[in-house]
Amino acid sequence: MNLSLLSRYAFFAFCVLFTLGSLPFLEHEWVWPLTLVSAILSVVGIGDLLQKRHAVRRNYPILGNIRYLVEGIRPEIRQYLLEGDNEQLPFSRAQRSLVYARAKNEGADKPFGTLSDVYQNGFEFISHSMRPAPLGDPDSFRVIIGGPQCSQPYSASLFNISAMSFGSLSANAIRALNKGAKLGNFAHDTGEGSISSYHREHDGDLIWELGSGYFGCRTATGSFDAERFAAQAQRPQVRMIEIKLSQGAKPGHGGILPKHKITPEIAETRGVPMGEDCVSPSRHSAFATPIELLQFIARLRELSGGKPVGFKFCLGHPWEFMAIAKAMLETGILPDFIVIDGKEGGTGAAPVEFTDHLGVPMREGLLFVHNTLVGLNLRDKIKLGASGKIVSAFDIARVLAIGADWANSARGFMFAIGCIQSQSCHTNKCPTGVATQDPLRQRALVVADKAQRVYNFHRNTLKALAEMLAAAGLDHPAQMDARHLVQRMSATEIRLFSQQHVFLKPGELLSGDIEGEFYARMWKMARADSFDAAPDAA
Repeated sequence: MNLSLLSRYAFFAFCVLFTLGSLPFLEHEWVWPLTLVSAILSVVGIGDLLQKRHAVRRNYPILGNIRYLVEGIRPEIRQYLLEGDNEQLPFSRAQRSLVYARAKNEGADKPFGTLSDVYQNGFEFISHSMRPAPLGDPDSFRVIIGGPQCSQPYSASLFNISAMSFGSLSANAIRALNKGAKLGNFAHDTGEGSISSYHREHDGDLIWELGSGYFGCRTATGSFDAERFAAQAQRPQVRMIEIKLSQGAKPGHGGILPKHKITPEIAETRGVPMGEDCVSPSRHSAFATPIELLQFIARLRELSGGKPVGFKFCLGHPWEFMAIAKAMLETGILPDFIVIDGKEGGTGAAPVEFTDHLGVPMREGLLFVHNTLVGLNLRDKIKLGASGKIVSAFDIARVLAIGADWANSARGFMFAIGCIQSQSCHTNKCPTGVATQDPLRQRALVVADKAQRVYNFHRNTLKALAEMLAAAGLDHPAQMDARHLVQRMSATEIRLFSQQHVFLKPGELLSGDIEGEFYARMWKMARADSFDAAPDAA
């Protein structure tokens, strides 16, 4: 038995042993009160191990109850005392509390006004209508993904689970997420760790993310294997294929799953050897130019039987995306969708400098991609998803207003299954069983209970979105645009999003009469045959 297990169960074991060992000595008046206390605590510990609702109590019998005792006195105290207000954590106490409340079907209403300073620079809000609209049906908040070159389009929910891999997450976490997606009829992105047996167990819709390691469809040397890809991609459960070019939290870095987290199941799922770190290269080997990327997309679409194929990336050099756009015009090959990640997106492990200083924030990246496609008359043929620190209904509304068709969330759904941001993802010692391969630790995450919370979080968030839209005079998310979002610029000035940003007109890049100087310069620098800037461009 390892030291970690001993430390987690030490107090519980002490109580049980003391209770049993003290029974022969109960005639001493000082013994029986201690025996009574230890017996009560032992019963509490047994109850903690048998209950299925709280992962922390199952992993830390008796001691784990401290968290819930504090929470019972005042919900916010738990955040301060046990989770803290660490500014280094990517999500605030208020955001986490919102997810927990919606996942548990508890009221998310807060008395005594806003949690934000409405006069602080950067404060954002939706302007409401003097004639609110009837409440829209959240079940109708869906988007058809699949362009003119796709023969199996997918009707996706407006809100889906973003990419998180088996291996990074536990088997029970994957089960709970996928079962919740099945219950709510929304999609579960596999992450680049491929499709495990746990993804398939509950038959929830999958978006298969294909990273630079080609896990699940790789040769022994790590190259792309078309035959293995086709065998997986043609499964009915796989609804879309997403090529990961980069992720927001560490763009251009690649990834690593430490060898101590690799189990035989992970090795088999990914097609990698045991006893070695599982490394995702920083770039793909299947293509090297924008044209080759689009040819790869067309090949995957054919191999999958005509399913939607697109790519996910965090915007870096703007001319590189415009190079892909020029390649679309030159080849006639279009992705069915593009997911824009932002540097604010989360991950279990990334260099601090990358997290803090590398990559373009999601809003700027999304707006640039949207504008580029509008300027080429391609926007109606390619759907856009947004991923990066999206948790609330307002977060969804905000990305819809500047060009997204749907939103993905990773950390929000992790909160729903019990993540408390202990920042121990890379250690294999996650206290709630979410990000660990330790069978005892992940046993604490009870799939049936957490799947229901995933479903609740999705349903209640879309319900809140419907209420916000109705207040703004809208009955469907497709009506949301930049006129409806407002931001405070200073103590005496606020502006609509439509006033803050440049929005290209349809066909503007094609005509050459480009209003935005930045877009004109980036378009001149882009070249379809290379990700490098054109040598004669300023």
